[in-house]
Amino acid sequence: MGFLDAILGRSKPVRPDLDQLFALPSAAVTLEAAAGFEATGLGSVCFASVEGGAFARIQEEARALLDGPVEFTQDAYGYTWLLVRHPPEDVAGLVNDLHAVNTSLEEAGFGPQLLCSLVGFRDERQRSLALVYLYKRGTFYPFAPARGAGEKRDNPLELQVRAMLGDDLTVEQDLARWFPVWGAPGL
Repeated sequence: MGFLDAILGRSKPVRPDLDQLFALPSAAVTLEAAAGFEATGLGSVCFASVEGGAFARIQEEARALLDGPVEFTQDAYGYTWLLVRHPPEDVAGLVNDLHAVNTSLEEAGFGPQLLCSLVGFRDERQRSLALVYLYKRGTFYPFAPARGAGEKRDNPLELQVRAMLGDDLTVEQDLARWFPVWGAPGL
């Protein structure tokens, strides 16, 4: 960081640490014990769309790289989601696959297009919860859509989960960065 950056309050962006994804299995145990949320076995990676042959190559590499089925979808904003499925009790396997996809995209030069990864959870009341990893920030945050309320969030649940997982994950401190991921595959 340079002198002018210090004076103007600018900081260097945090370099993504994909190895932080490996903290998710521990966080899943904490979530289940403390709040009754169990992993769904679904996880996804979101990245800005890539055109033409590069996208076809990404799809082929992802299918070859991962053991389980892989689905690609595009959301209303034009972002591509890669959905990975595992048995609900195999959070570690799911995280390994998400890490492999992120690493593969990064090594292929698509790091700037990576936005986030998420792992889905559900409780006995059928409330959905996702732990979202922000690639460019190197942090996690909980996203909990309010059940049956359209595009509304369950903010008290999100804050409760933040407090529960503070020892397991690097949680994003800036609540304005807790972006909603409406309709994300895996949620």
